[in-house]
Amino acid sequence: MELKTGDKVELIVVRNTALGFTVLVNEEFEGMLYKNELYQKIEEGQKLTGYVKKVREDEKIDVSLQPVGFKQTIVKNEITILKALKKHDGFLALHDKSDPKTIKYELGMSKKAFKNAIGGLFRQKLITIEDEGIRLVLK
Repeated sequence: MELKTGDKVELIVVRNTALGFTVLVNEEFEGMLYKNELYQKIEEGQKLTGYVKKVREDEKIDVSLQPVGFKQTIVKNEITILKALKKHDGFLALHDKSDPKTIKYELGMSKKAFKNAIGGLFRQKLITIEDEGIRLVLK
């Protein structure tokens, strides 16, 4: 098998299972997309772009819809938050005390990912963190 961790792959959702979704990876290999890592609705037959998380000894592949690696994921999440801020006139009523389900619904990411991304945006002086939420810094 020529796939390795981090590779970008094409996925076809095959079936919903107790753990997640069985997927066809690059129309050749069987893979698993775990439910606890999904931040969007998935349906059987759907085609998606994914990333190889791990090639297991049984030659099945664990995949993710997010790029593998901390840095790529944070940058992607920072961009998502900046786009949401611009769409909502520079303010989002989300902060580190927000309900994880609200963050997942609004931004399609986990609370941990949200907190990491707003930390990065704050350090870059792109946002301010207020009691009611986060605000885009206008330059």
